Amino acid sequence: MMIKTFTRRAAAVFLAFAACAVPAVWAQDNASELGDGPVPLEEFRRLALQNNKQLMIARTRIKKAEYQNKEAFAAYLPAIDFAGGYLYNQKNISLLNSADYLQPIDQAYLAGVAAKYPHLGQTIQGLMQDPQTAPIVNEALGIANDLVGVTNNTLRKSTSFDIHNVFFGAITLTQPVFMGGKIVAMNKITHAARNAAIAMHDSEAENVIYAVDAAYWLVVSLKAKEKLATSFVNLLDSLSRNVNLMVREGVATRSDALSVEVKLNEAQVDLTKVQNGLVLSRMALAQVCGLPVDAQPRLADEDSEETVTVPEASDVVPADMQTVFDNRPDLRALTQGIEVARQEANVAKASMMPQLALVGAYQFSNPNMYNGFEKKFNGAFSVGAMLTVPLWHWGGNYNKYRAAKCDRIAMELQLQDAQELVTLQVRQASFKNKEADKTYRMTRTNLQKADENLRTATLAFKEGVATSDNVLEAQTAWLKAHSENIDAAIDVRLCRVYLSKVLGNLYNSQQ
Repeated sequence: MMIKTFTRRAAAVFLAFAACAVPAVWAQDNASELGDGPVPLEEFRRLALQNNKQLMIARTRIKKAEYQNKEAFAAYLPAIDFAGGYLYNQKNISLLNSADYLQPIDQAYLAGVAAKYPHLGQTIQGLMQDPQTAPIVNEALGIANDLVGVTNNTLRKSTSFDIHNVFFGAITLTQPVFMGGKIVAMNKITHAARNAAIAMHDSEAENVIYAVDAAYWLVVSLKAKEKLATSFVNLLDSLSRNVNLMVREGVATRSDALSVEVKLNEAQVDLTKVQNGLVLSRMALAQVCGLPVDAQPRLADEDSEETVTVPEASDVVPADMQTVFDNRPDLRALTQGIEVARQEANVAKASMMPQLALVGAYQFSNPNMYNGFEKKFNGAFSVGAMLTVPLWHWGGNYNKYRAAKCDRIAMELQLQDAQELVTLQVRQASFKNKEADKTYRMTRTNLQKADENLRTATLAFKEGVATSDNVLEAQTAWLKAHSENIDAAIDVRLCRVYLSKVLGNLYNSQQ
């Protein structure tokens, strides 16, 4: 029986959405927003789009892509950096060798002079041996040695520098001039990545909306099935009372009464199952929308006399598939993926091209080199250009470029395959939509016939020209016709939503 089928569907939907619970605080806030009146489908959609965790993740990825786009744009601008440090050195710097200093005038020195200049050596020797001149010579040698010491100390101080503790730093400015198109390609990559993130968000939003609609209309259908099951129980209860009266009057058998009572018990069991399924389906709807499972909101369409109004199916199928391709968020994401692959190839190509940048720097240190290693901070500006020209890398950069081109070709083929599948999907959804319309109209015709059949069977039973079995058959046919009509009506609704989804019109954040 169709009521049992819908009960199983309600349980399946509840289990499918059981893992999508939202925090209790949010759930209570959302429940308070609904109020006590009937809630339309659009409000359930809004709550689901607001609270769905996958959509939150997708929105976070969009923000990430925006930040990456700003990061890539910053590469156009000059970069300013600071670097500093400290260095301890074991030894100082000396510009002169120890042999370069003046030698003291001693006996060894005089002996060397005598060996090199014999006449001068003999004269100095005579002066030093003469008692009258020896004191004067010795005094002069002492004064000369003092001057040598002073001169050596002066040289040592002026040519030796204390670099035990060195503090240094630099502020640099780098302005890219030509990077082989790498910066432009990176900006296009991040822009395409942002568009792809938006498209994936829209695709996930369509899935959420379709899930909400399925849960919503399942509640509506089970509410209608509950009314139908209640009416069926009332019909059987009335028939049971009439048959029991006929048994007491002797115009019906006990077997007739038992048959009706069995049918009545089955109908009551089915009513209980439908009521339980209705509770579960309400919980599933609340769960996917971020409401507490015990919220039990009243749906705007659950008390409607007409479950669905069928529009014309021919007005919703476009003739131009390119419009569908442009509207489908998943295809838009693939298109942006192709753009990313194309720009990645440009990035690989940039590694084979010259790169030019302007560099400016202010360098300082303590001790500084600008005033004899003075122990003060001092520095100077410098400006220049840096050119890098790749010469030979054994084909590594070129093979990287060719690999990136292969990625682009693969993405293009993937897009073509996806477009073919979407074309088939649209055709199937269109046929399914028309089939649902036809089925709904047939069930409406069967519904009228079943109502008339039940009316004539009931009237014949009262006139005594029909048995209870005839009435049971008419009631069962009436129940089946109404149940099939409800199923067909809901199927039309879901086919409309699915067709809108495959056409890419269900949700678009850029609209």
